[in-house]
Amino acid sequence: QGRTPLLFADEKQFLGIVAVADVVKPTSKEAVQKFRDYGIHVIMLTGDNERTAKAIGRQAGVDEVIAGVLPDGKESVIRSLKQQGKVAMVGDGINDAPVLARADLGAAMGGIGSDAAIEAADIVLMDDDPRKLSLAMRISRKTMRLVWQNIVFALAVKAVCLVLGALGIANMWVAIFADVGVMVLCVLNAARALDTKRL
Repeated sequence: QGRTPLLFADEKQFLGIVAVADVVKPTSKEAVQKFRDYGIHVIMLTGDNERTAKAIGRQAGVDEVIAGVLPDGKESVIRSLKQQGKVAMVGDGINDAPVLARADLGAAMGGIGSDAAIEAADIVLMDDDPRKLSLAMRISRKTMRLVWQNIVFALAVKAVCLVLGALGIANMWVAIFADVGVMVLCVLNAARALDTKRL
């Protein structure tokens, strides 16, 4: 029952944490690779002994392994990592609940996760597929691109219309386009966020 890393935030400031049991989920390696492609540093935090943890870490393809951490020690590890940047934690056990709450972003496995972990997490993966985290990151980034496109486009058109109006060039039709036309174009552009099949 492997568990894997997390998403969102500037990848230059982001540290992902992975809690892993004795068996690595088939999708974990792919999920870890996607985060590494984004430039996210993936850490496996586990209570297993160092030898076992490193073997599992190699299977999952993580960047770093922190082994032999007792449940009460995970929180101090998270605190030290948060001094380096944003931290996301993925876990499913009852011992992970305090750490999920402490991290900047906590994600719990909904299928195998304990009630305490699910309650403490910001995100719950209902099908326990860690690849959904990278999908959520891609969707959020696409959405933010569309938001900024709409903001820049709307402000640019309004600014042009204000200048034209001040010069006495703009008429009623230009004003209507700057208001209603821009709104319609922005809504149509925002609707592109609904297309997630290619992501």
